[in-house]
Amino acid sequence: MRVIVVGLGIQGHKRRAIAGKDVIGVVDPVNPNADYKNIKEVPLDKYDAALVCTPDQPKFELLHYLLSNKKHVLVEKPLLTENQNQLVELQQLAEKNKTTAYTAYNHRFEPHFINLKKCIESGILGKIHMAKFFYGNGTARDVRNSVWRDKGDGVLPDLGSHLLDTANFLFGDLRNREFKPLSFDCFENKSYDHVHFGTRDSSPSLFFEATLLSWRNTFHADVYAENGSAHIECLCKWGPSTFTVRKRVLPSGRPPEEVQTLTQSDPTWALEYDHFKILCKTGTSNIQNDEWINATLTKLSKFKS
Repeated sequence: MRVIVVGLGIQGHKRRAIAGKDVIGVVDPVNPNADYKNIKEVPLDKYDAALVCTPDQPKFELLHYLLSNKKHVLVEKPLLTENQNQLVELQQLAEKNKTTAYTAYNHRFEPHFINLKKCIESGILGKIHMAKFFYGNGTARDVRNSVWRDKGDGVLPDLGSHLLDTANFLFGDLRNREFKPLSFDCFENKSYDHVHFGTRDSSPSLFFEATLLSWRNTFHADVYAENGSAHIECLCKWGPSTFTVRKRVLPSGRPPEEVQTLTQSDPTWALEYDHFKILCKTGTSNIQNDEWINATLTKLSKFKS
């Protein structure tokens, strides 16, 4: 498959490295190492798909152009718009032209995320009571110093979108759940650098916390159930990453546990790119997931702490 990379920032460099020989050109309006400044300069007969790694604002226009010209698209998360109908329009355009519009949520390919999903679906934990997720990095100063990043809702769409997608991946369709804000803060930045939100309207209760003020980058998930619990500590890229399953002791006591530890480089980018290429053969898209995430984040963003 012949691809172009649109946007040569941090994510664009990663995508170009993973796609390797598939890349026939790079588009970026300001980077001197790009082959083109505008996507319309790239001959349409030269590529089959685009890896869109731009800031949020130009994404809709870029995707509309690409899908209209029957090009497959992988776009970096989050895919957000102020007008929900724009996402519906992209979904319909992809279906009409039998092209793939795929928003990248690479954490779905974390080995321990997959292990946790299998654990939940196996039923060994029994009824799931509650799950808690924390995602933190130490980029508050980088965001504040950025020309474009310290705007809008900050960490809420950036890391909050990952958390919502992760929960949807693990527990199935959450579109009918009502998510409420618990606390949103601007400790160092103009935009939110810490958010805490959740849902308790059905089972399991779900709680999410994301921040740019975790000076040691980390992720953890804790799932509590009637027969035991399951836990993820850290992502592979910040490893070591561990997955722990504990079997409940009745009436109480220290549970026996099984622990898997991984010390390896991040496998998710390559796995996701392979997945994208498979989707391109069938024209499968995931924009309906973006419609739900966009609507949820939009509602949450109206909260002022």
